[in-house]
Amino acid sequence: MSNKKDKKALWVATISASMANYIDAGSIVAGAAGLSLWTTFLHMNNWQLGILSAFSSNAVSAAIGALIGGKLCDKFGRKLIYNFSMLCYMVGILMIVFSQNFPVFFIGYIIVGLSVGADIPASWTTIAEGAPAENRARHCGSAQIAWSAGPIIVYILSVALGGLGLLGSRLVFAHLFFVALFTWILRRGVPESESWEAEKKREEQLLAEGKSLEKVSLKQLFTFTNVKSMLFLIGVYLFWNLAAGTMGFFMPLIYQTVGKVSGQTANLLQAGLFAITALGTYVVFMGMGDKISRRGIYAVSSIMAIGAWSIFILPSSSMKPYMLVIFVVIYGLSCGFGQQPFYQLWSSELFPTKYRGSAQGVMFFVVRVALGIWSFIVPTIMSKFGFQLAASCMVGFLIISAIIGITFAPKTQGKTLEEIERERYGSKENNLDRKIANSIN
Repeated sequence: MSNKKDKKALWVATISASMANYIDAGSIVAGAAGLSLWTTFLHMNNWQLGILSAFSSNAVSAAIGALIGGKLCDKFGRKLIYNFSMLCYMVGILMIVFSQNFPVFFIGYIIVGLSVGADIPASWTTIAEGAPAENRARHCGSAQIAWSAGPIIVYILSVALGGLGLLGSRLVFAHLFFVALFTWILRRGVPESESWEAEKKREEQLLAEGKSLEKVSLKQLFTFTNVKSMLFLIGVYLFWNLAAGTMGFFMPLIYQTVGKVSGQTANLLQAGLFAITALGTYVVFMGMGDKISRRGIYAVSSIMAIGAWSIFILPSSSMKPYMLVIFVVIYGLSCGFGQQPFYQLWSSELFPTKYRGSAQGVMFFVVRVALGIWSFIVPTIMSKFGFQLAASCMVGFLIISAIIGITFAPKTQGKTLEEIERERYGSKENNLDRKIANSIN
């Protein structure tokens, strides 16, 4: 195969795996864009609204899916899990599209969340394991582009179909079914991760030589080196996600109640935010993440996010439409090269192949459960104490995330995953690894 074809195949694999972010963000935002319509149709009270947001793909169900999927993709392969997850996702979406009552709608949300959660560790590891060391941020950034594209399309569709009421929202969810179907078809032609195959061949070789094979266990996963990495990554991603998750699910409602704009204007603002996020990802994270200081990029993004959310601490009476635009531009841009893409990159770099997916699953589980708890109480906080208190909390969360990321950012730029693993865990059967790699190539 020529070098040109190699690159094309690599990008096809990257794009097909990146679609996990499209359907993740798309499902979250599809619910957010039509939230008021579904609330009215299903007669949802605050308790039902809270539990829906807590168990959606934005939170707990995705957390459980990631915990299970991460372990399974290490054991059975990345490809098997991220293909099966698409089939489950399509079932969940169809339940939402055709739901006529809250239980069916809620179960559909749970299935979608479980599917998305299982897909994320399998897809993210696939991207990182296939990417060249000198372009890993560029490839990982493609998932962030997909994370932005999903909401952009959803919000544009929501505005275009707004006149159809609830039917329009059902059609928005329906488009995610066809995206998932296309992704499933595309992924069927993508080969398994070479890193995972090499690890499995190494294990088979050890068994053939009569050597004992250490099974991956929670005890092994929670060694001192791994715990340090997980605490760092959870600190970076969790506190940022408490703000981002609120933005993803509740922001159109917040624009309407705090900014006093129409539902269509709120959806357009969100579409603009995610478009700017995609721009930030392409220009800064993908364009510079492999070339200049990642710590510096992270710091700039963190400061921008803190400044953007500080706008909502102001009294609601002083809130003007142009201030919403300022938030959209600054926060949207910061998300493009901030915690989300860096978490995806670092979580794939800092763990060995044999339990890379499991580690991501554990961390994603912790983050999304915490977000679920926060999402459950946010509606109550906003209704009883106003959005200023919630905004103040999120500014605090972002400050914590900024401090952790800037202080402990790892120096992994330009290194292969094998080099990073040797630095962190020591060398292992290097000759055997080399033989297996040669046999695969």
